[in-house]
Amino acid sequence: MNAPPAARRTARPVLPPTHGVPMQVGLLEQVMRLEVQAYPFPWSRGNFVDSIAAGYWSHCRITEEGLLIGYMVALRSLEEWHLLNLTVDPRWQGLGLGRRMLERLAHQARSESGRSLWLEVRPSNLPALALYERFGFQQVGRRKNYYPDHEGRREDALVLSCMLASGAGAGAGAGAGAEPAA
Repeated sequence: MNAPPAARRTARPVLPPTHGVPMQVGLLEQVMRLEVQAYPFPWSRGNFVDSIAAGYWSHCRITEEGLLIGYMVALRSLEEWHLLNLTVDPRWQGLGLGRRMLERLAHQARSESGRSLWLEVRPSNLPALALYERFGFQQVGRRKNYYPDHEGRREDALVLSCMLASGAGAGAGAGAGAEPAA
């Protein structure tokens, strides 16, 4: 007897336990492997080196075995924080790590008097848009011809912003409350 289709499906992977560490030059080999795997137009190693040297806030998610499965880079600017890069290994996308990383960023920003998060995202990046919208980001603008595309043209960027709630129990969308595990 054949198993029903649901039983033949591959089980959904379970996100491994991770811990957070600041991005360091020693992690850049893993960062670059993931960056080129995740994006058709990846950041260069120099972009990451410059971000570290400039003191941008950066955070990596590492498994107990030392495997990098996600990272983010953000620019602090008084009360506004600008998320420049948030990447989750494609094998682990859709399991909540991106949300946990955004919660970690929101917590860090609030702890340094941050009041809002900003970012740019491709309109064609539907999974990222869904994550950001669920988190509470709203579109506040559009940058024309911001990103390169595969056909030699340019793609606009949507400018999104999210106000950060302050204190426990405030606004659900901005990761309010205690420090997240991510």
